[in-house]
Amino acid sequence: MSAQPQSQAIQPAAISFFERYLTAWVGICIVVGIMLGQGLPSLFKVIGALEIAKVNLPVGLLIWVMIIPMLLKIDFSALHQVKAHVKGIGVTLFINWLVKPFSMAFLGWLFIRVFFAEYLPAEQLDSYIAGLILLAAAPCTAMVFVWSRLTNGNPYFTLSQVALNDVIMVFAFAPIVAFLLGVSSISVPWDTLLTSVVLYIVIPVIVAQVIRKALLAKGQSHFDSVMHRIQPWSISALLLTLVLLFAFQGEAIIQQPLVIALLAVPILIQVFFNASLAYWLNRKVGEKHEVACPSALIGASNFFELAVAAAISLFGFHSGAALATDRSAGDVAGGAHRESIKKLV
Repeated sequence: MSAQPQSQAIQPAAISFFERYLTAWVGICIVVGIMLGQGLPSLFKVIGALEIAKVNLPVGLLIWVMIIPMLLKIDFSALHQVKAHVKGIGVTLFINWLVKPFSMAFLGWLFIRVFFAEYLPAEQLDSYIAGLILLAAAPCTAMVFVWSRLTNGNPYFTLSQVALNDVIMVFAFAPIVAFLLGVSSISVPWDTLLTSVVLYIVIPVIVAQVIRKALLAKGQSHFDSVMHRIQPWSISALLLTLVLLFAFQGEAIIQQPLVIALLAVPILIQVFFNASLAYWLNRKVGEKHEVACPSALIGASNFFELAVAAAISLFGFHSGAALATDRSAGDVAGGAHRESIKKLV
């Protein structure tokens, strides 16, 4: 693929209206979901029962609609560009796979079991920690392209690090999650965990790459046009998923209104810690801002869609894990994330 089409393919258009005000939409979804859950409990009981092999079918469909448009942006042929910024890629992999999951497991234990234990429902403590671990073990994908462009990051480095992380995630997500949950004395069924990996990583990646190839065969302009048309799908599916989650979590949130804010604390610390460490390490090894910044951003971000899907499959709609992985806690930390981006420019 020539340099020009590739550059166009990985640099998205200006951030959309819905993406710009995502925090507001999430807040609305929280309110709507809680109201619907309290007003129509029988309906959501039926929705929660629509599952096969512990996979909820409505959520599974919404997760696919969320992530496939994002995965269409990834060009795995860009992996050969890794050699151009070996040090930056090394920092990215170090933060994503050796720092973030393990530090989150520690922070989860520290805040959930020690500092905040008396303020949280005792029966959900393990589930909250599990949700945080699932969130940290899944590096972000497509949104890193948006943040990288907004901070003048190198588009080729951004693409290569996302592609490499996705390949690693296929093989590393399940073992890391199982290991950390085991260390935290939380039992997890391997078959359900592996099913989540296949359903929400392997199959979507394959489907997205087949569609991507077919679209690009008709020209770059056709690809860009289709991407522009389907971009709202991801945000719409995200918002609908959040409505479902909060419909099921409404009672717990009403009884424990501080839960979301408390869960946001370890996530917020992760945002600052991982972003700062990744940026500092990149500059220490000689990488410029255009590489250090996207490396820091992917270290501070998460593949929330995968984490939510895995949490629901493993622990259920009503679990603390599902609540810990959704965008409510993440968006409380989102303001800090945006501030960290500004500081890196």
